Amino acid sequence: MPVPSADEQALYDRPDVQQAFVHRVPEARERTGPGRAEKAAGAPLPANGGGPDESSAADRPRSRASGLLQRISAQREEGTDCGHATVAEVTLLIEGITCAACGWLIERHLRGLPAVIEARLNLSSHRLHLRWDDQALSLSQVLSEVRSIGYAAHPYRPDTATEQLALGNRRSLRQLGVAGLLWFQAMMATMATWPEFNLDLSPEMHTILRWVAMFLTTPIVFYSCAPFFKGALRDLRARHLTMDVSVSLAIGAAYIAGLWTAVTGIGELYFDAVGMFALFLLTGRYLERRARERTSAATAQLVNLLPPSCLRLNADGQPERILIGQLCVHDQVLVHPGALVPADGRIIAGRSNIDESLLTGESMPQPRQLGDAVTAGTANVDSVLTVEVLALGPDTRLSAVVRLLERAQSEKPPLAQMADRAAHWFLLVSLLSAACVGVLWWQLDATRAFWIVLAMLVATCPCALSLATPTALTAATGTLHKRGLLLTRGHVLEGLSKIDTVIFDKTGTLTEGRPTLRAIHRLGVLNNEDCLSLAAALESHSEHPIARAFGRAPLAAHEVVATPGLGLQGCVNGRHLRIGEAAFVSALSGSAVPKMPDEPGQWLLLGDDTQPLAWLALEDRLRDDAAALLEACRRRGWQTLLLSGDSSPAVFSVAAQLKIDSARGSLTPDDKLAVLQQLRAEGRTILMIGDGVNDVPVLAAADISVAMGSATDLAKTSADAVLLSNRLLAVVEAFGLADRTRRIIVENLAWAGLYNGLVLPFAALGWVTPLWAAAGMSVSSLVVVLNALRLTRIKTETADSSPAESSRAVSA
Repeated sequence: MPVPSADEQALYDRPDVQQAFVHRVPEARERTGPGRAEKAAGAPLPANGGGPDESSAADRPRSRASGLLQRISAQREEGTDCGHATVAEVTLLIEGITCAACGWLIERHLRGLPAVIEARLNLSSHRLHLRWDDQALSLSQVLSEVRSIGYAAHPYRPDTATEQLALGNRRSLRQLGVAGLLWFQAMMATMATWPEFNLDLSPEMHTILRWVAMFLTTPIVFYSCAPFFKGALRDLRARHLTMDVSVSLAIGAAYIAGLWTAVTGIGELYFDAVGMFALFLLTGRYLERRARERTSAATAQLVNLLPPSCLRLNADGQPERILIGQLCVHDQVLVHPGALVPADGRIIAGRSNIDESLLTGESMPQPRQLGDAVTAGTANVDSVLTVEVLALGPDTRLSAVVRLLERAQSEKPPLAQMADRAAHWFLLVSLLSAACVGVLWWQLDATRAFWIVLAMLVATCPCALSLATPTALTAATGTLHKRGLLLTRGHVLEGLSKIDTVIFDKTGTLTEGRPTLRAIHRLGVLNNEDCLSLAAALESHSEHPIARAFGRAPLAAHEVVATPGLGLQGCVNGRHLRIGEAAFVSALSGSAVPKMPDEPGQWLLLGDDTQPLAWLALEDRLRDDAAALLEACRRRGWQTLLLSGDSSPAVFSVAAQLKIDSARGSLTPDDKLAVLQQLRAEGRTILMIGDGVNDVPVLAAADISVAMGSATDLAKTSADAVLLSNRLLAVVEAFGLADRTRRIIVENLAWAGLYNGLVLPFAALGWVTPLWAAAGMSVSSLVVVLNALRLTRIKTETADSSPAESSRAVSA
């Protein structure tokens, strides 16, 4: 794709054009650093998924969780979101990326701009996720900044991205084909001039063959090797050393030496060496590119889930086929069995089973009926549905999942950042060493000096070192997403190996989160039906899983305020009511806390401003795989804690069933946060798994946090991973895959470091020829990519799998 002109870039600043691809999200005004405050702010996810980009949990401020809790309460009381401003968010397709160092250069340059909040490049898909203040910096200026360092940037569109990827692959194949074909011919012409063949050529024929070899090699240098020279020039302008610099020096030096020999007839021809270098380097780079594309297949599969067209009901109620781009919010669409849901929406007619396997990893179709939400990209299985469209484009859950997945793949944990720095310094040292060794060999044996320096320049490419970590993390992230665990931040896989303490919430996490109302024990004059009506009116304003147990509300509640960890307060028919924790409810009337019934279950108290009205008993089943998760934690020697806002005996009953080390109930969010801070003061590294608003401060403050797929939007934006399928065995698989990922990263770094460390002195001694140096460099990069692809293989788990079997499945 050609680089856009200034006029074309200015077109992207038009509001009507930006509406197609620029997404605006809430952003905290009080930022503690690039990418930190988004998690604290808790920007909402569209329909169970998505959220703003984020940095790793390792360096986020610990005090932020307390501020978050205060902000949640303040916003609930005021009913506003005054702590946020709007920033722009866009995904750009970057042209001209050739290696891992390109990603470093682009991110470094853009992050240096004052208005840029975050810049994350996915090296596998060449997509750049950018968040910036478009009031201070226009999109056209951003594109100009990218162009100034030698790359072309375009707003990402799924339909054109695949086409551009195919064009890039074809161009690479053409360059590779030209290099291979012409190198073979140039080698034949060059070899004919060698004295070893003793062809007894005339001086005229010798001159002709030299010039033929030169003409055959010139297209290799200026066409096939053009990406190397462009990359080297771009990197030198940015004052950054990359593999393109050393490769360009080697190819350029050999070609110039060959030109000198072809013109003067003095010395040896190096044209066969030029073609050989180009062939090996282009082959390795092409295979590496295709392997990296394979690691991003999961994301590409998600992007292509949406159907190109759908059936919309017109004003007469008749279906008409239109393109997806013509859909509007509140349109009604007809989804036949076997068809894909075109947008996020709500079922307004019909019932069916929905296959969500590609999105959540859940293998069995899920029943959906009137009033239930459905997600874009999922498949209707049984019968016809009529769906009202509620979200389109970047606001859908599918788009949010794709953004989070790409963010996790593009983030670099400390190990990857260390490898990038090491690669940069290694190349600098190697180039200085090559210059010194060249001078030394010129004094010892001038005939060998050029070949030795050439071999050193080719052998010192640190591309394998830079690829060692990103390829492994990308492959592992895609694999876990297929199993239903969406990693939203890149530090999770590396950080899981350091965990020694796990904190669980109860309702909706270890239990299914679908509590049912088992009993009502009235305490006042109201009958059971009236008590249920009042409770349902309050709970209808809550996102907590408990609210679903009360069914539809026959009455309307006003001025409802939620106090995380305690309950709800509101007004129904002029009566001031509270429901939730017993002491919280009794405080409204100033009466003593009534005695809780001596029966199993989770008990909530309902009361007004005169007296407690009724005890309501809820019961919730444990998840089938909760025991397997706890067993996996015990086998690793981790301490387990259950922290719940529930004040009923159910907390300790669940802890006893699952053999949890410690359990505490009746905790407010502040109490949970205090427990976490105490554990951290003891030197513990903490994993938190939760789902409610009262879990948000702990999710934000934990070293690693996992939110359930059924969690509140605020909980998901505060977490480092989202369990889309609500399948706890996916967390068990993440434990094993994290160990395996770290092992493969260490293997890749060891291999890349060993190769680069050994080949340099061998090349300096003249023991490695340029041919073997080129082959070794290409093979080294390919080995680390292929080794990372082993992480894409994982066996399917069942609820009956033992933890030992889970570990074996992941390490297979």
